[in-house]
Amino acid sequence: MIRVGVLGAAGRMGRLVSQAVAEDPDLALVAGINPSFDGKPLGPMIGHPEIDVRISDEIETLLQAETEVAVDFTRPDVVMDNVRWAIEHAVHIVVGTTGVSPEDLEEIGQLLEKEAGDSNVIVAPNFAIGAVLAERFAAQAVRYFPAAEIIELHHDGKADSPSGTSLSAARRIVAERAQGYRGPERESLKGSRGGDLEGVRVHSVRLPGLVAHQEIILGGPGQVLTIRHDSMDRASFMPGVLLAVKEVVRRPGLTVGLEPLL
Repeated sequence: MIRVGVLGAAGRMGRLVSQAVAEDPDLALVAGINPSFDGKPLGPMIGHPEIDVRISDEIETLLQAETEVAVDFTRPDVVMDNVRWAIEHAVHIVVGTTGVSPEDLEEIGQLLEKEAGDSNVIVAPNFAIGAVLAERFAAQAVRYFPAAEIIELHHDGKADSPSGTSLSAARRIVAERAQGYRGPERESLKGSRGGDLEGVRVHSVRLPGLVAHQEIILGGPGQVLTIRHDSMDRASFMPGVLLAVKEVVRRPGLTVGLEPLL
């Protein structure tokens, strides 16, 4: 049984992750970390009052609880500090927090090399298996379509724009496409053409009522292909999170994205 601690345990995603871990027979929820919730029982928050875990605001609680795998759903401004701590203390970590940049990934790789492989790390921009498959399909399709744009739609509490998922998809499209493409750039309203990643335009929508949605639209002469994924509920991320928690203990070094685990 893998001993799991959740960083950001009192947040919306953190509570779902904690509940999913608690209900998986192969996992044990042993710690929850969340500032401003210090001392509060985690079990009742996730519908399992029998679980005797109290939330702490100190990350060192993970060591006291003999945590093997930490799961991070915190904030972009603190996630790298948590990753550095986990690597330094030989705790495996699964990162679902968005905002981890290519430079951050490079740093993680260097830290893992420096610490001689005592900790493994999985960083995934999206844990919904359907979203991972959509990106894979787009990477295949872009070889035959010269142009692509992405529309991503999320709830209005999302901390970053564009989403990590859309950036991952855009980078994959740039890497896989057969030829470069740049669409029209003229704007009568600044920003209306969205962000530009080497010719792949990314448009971010933030509205209450949304969860996580993405359209990858590929265009060619006389035709358009749209690949769309919708997460109607955050529960859609849990199978991917649990898969990553179980795989990180036996997958050395840094793994980026959920696709290598499928």
